[in-house]
Amino acid sequence: MEYIEKVLEKLKEWTRKLIEALLGPEAEPEPELIPIPVHEPNRRR
Repeated sequence: MEYIEKVLEKLKEWTRKLIEALLGPEAEPEPELIPIPVHEPNRRR
């Protein structure tokens, strides 16, 4: 049973590599920007 699981895992890995080779790497979602509060002192004119 363990042998079959290893074979299936290898097949998944090869399939993923084949798809990446044909279509390019998986698109990763762009990281969401986190707003950073900036303390700006009042400026005198």
